[in-house]
Amino acid sequence: MLDATREALAELGWGGLTMGHVATRAGVAKTTLYRRWPSKNELVVDAVASLFDELVMPDLGSLRADIEAVVTQFADLLARPETQAALLALFAEGTRDRQLRRRIREAIVDPQKRLVRQGRSAAQTRGELAPDCDEATAREEIDIIFDTIAGTVEHRVLISGEPITPEWTRRFTGLLLGPFPSLLGD
Repeated sequence: MLDATREALAELGWGGLTMGHVATRAGVAKTTLYRRWPSKNELVVDAVASLFDELVMPDLGSLRADIEAVVTQFADLLARPETQAALLALFAEGTRDRQLRRRIREAIVDPQKRLVRQGRSAAQTRGELAPDCDEATAREEIDIIFDTIAGTVEHRVLISGEPITPEWTRRFTGLLLGPFPSLLGD
């Protein structure tokens, strides 16, 4: 049903997508959809959120390598037509619907911050980053790091339409780690 939702969204756009289209494409009754998702918004958010479950933070031995690997995974995910259509539709609709924006944050954005937490923890364990001073500061820094990486990659792929190449990823990571000169040579 989630695959059918993404396919229908890519084909029909937000305005054209209905629960009926999704039900037909998935081969289920509309009542089946409504039992699990009370609205189109909820269905689309879950369909998009499930895509991001594929992302993993590897532990490749250095913060630089870990960031490059997750940026590459994220860029590959964003390069898929169904991901692009779904995200752009959600972003556009979220600007008009405060509840939808909250659901996007709860179901997609906040869960993906786990990647930053995992990468940061691995780098701290390896001695590449200092331990967190306090929980509130760590949360703020995780938010900023996530916004920087996700925002930059999404802008490049979805807005500018530019590719994420290995060279671009290396340069981006170098700029991101600039304040940490010891990490640039990894």
